[in-house]
Amino acid sequence: MANIIFYENLTWPEVEKLDRSLPVILTFNRDIPWQKYFSQGAIVLPSIPYGWGWDGLVNDEESMVAILNQLTRCMVEQGFEKIFFVSYSKMDGLHPNLHYMYYQAIFSPEDDPAQEEVNIFNDTGWNRIFIEGSRERVVLIPVGQVEQHGFHAPLSTDTDIVEAICKSVAERMPEDCFSLPVMPYGVSTHRRNFPGTLSCDGRTFEDFCLSLADSLVRWGYNKLYFISGHGGNVSYLTNVIKAAGEKHPDAFIATAWLYLSGPEGVKSLEEHRESAIGGMGHACELETSLMLYLKPELVHMDRVVDEINFITTPSYYMDWIEGGALIANPPWTDDTRTGAYGAGSKATKAKGKIWFEAAVKEKMTHVVEINEQYQRRLKKKLLSNTY
Repeated sequence: MANIIFYENLTWPEVEKLDRSLPVILTFNRDIPWQKYFSQGAIVLPSIPYGWGWDGLVNDEESMVAILNQLTRCMVEQGFEKIFFVSYSKMDGLHPNLHYMYYQAIFSPEDDPAQEEVNIFNDTGWNRIFIEGSRERVVLIPVGQVEQHGFHAPLSTDTDIVEAICKSVAERMPEDCFSLPVMPYGVSTHRRNFPGTLSCDGRTFEDFCLSLADSLVRWGYNKLYFISGHGGNVSYLTNVIKAAGEKHPDAFIATAWLYLSGPEGVKSLEEHRESAIGGMGHACELETSLMLYLKPELVHMDRVVDEINFITTPSYYMDWIEGGALIANPPWTDDTRTGAYGAGSKATKAKGKIWFEAAVKEKMTHVVEINEQYQRRLKKKLLSNTY
């Protein structure tokens, strides 16, 4: 059997050691039977869950091509040269190292007579939710990132955490909200400092998210909540929210600073953390605890290196809720050797469970507020129009 390596499960030192001659696969659906064409093995990137034209959810082909090219560029700069995209339709203007494998060419009923084409296209996935779902519900839009998390945590850390939070909120509030699949790619401006990290350009990321919001509003979903598991996405999502709010005045579209940033979330962090300020930032006590609770098999506690020597001044310091009046983006290598910010050694599964529950409750509160904001504003507009 071919050696299939799931890229997001690795740590960045493991990515550094990968065989650069292996092909890299990016698909819109990992269930498509492409594996038989790569008997020597392959490295599989996380799938982008929507936006290939056929689904109608993101109609900005220019931003889709840009995302593909930027991810390809990231891999090429790391020494990978053979990148394959398994797609349903061809796009123009692609990076010269990105090669197409057509869906129609690699799958037919003869390959598996029991497999129907409709199953490949997520008949039980996100688009069925739209068909069956009420447009009165809040749409949760989780966004993660493929990014280094020190020596001990996987590249998928931000994605895994925000995906689990949104899934749990949707399961507990099925009448009030539902969640799209997680978008696993965002913006990491430090990506060249450590192998493994991938990144979209900020403007491309904004265009993609704005096109997604446009499509959802056009389909009649007027309450959207973009939830990021990665701090580097947040400033760009803020721009998206401002643009979308201006463009769609009858909708209520929101985001927030990650999770555990409200009063109850901050209280939970303060009550249970063992590290001082600076111990929670990235691959830290908090994120590592959450991963020990959610996916312990991907965490290597024997490799943890605490990095708490962030250059701190009264107006600029690092912790989970970034503090101080100054906003800056100095090189990560000024403050960390391993890529971590914080005290990962203080992490435990027990704290991860506590903080996960607190994060879910916080987001559930936000869903209630988004519903209330939308309803009260709609009522006010209707009353204004009666006079």
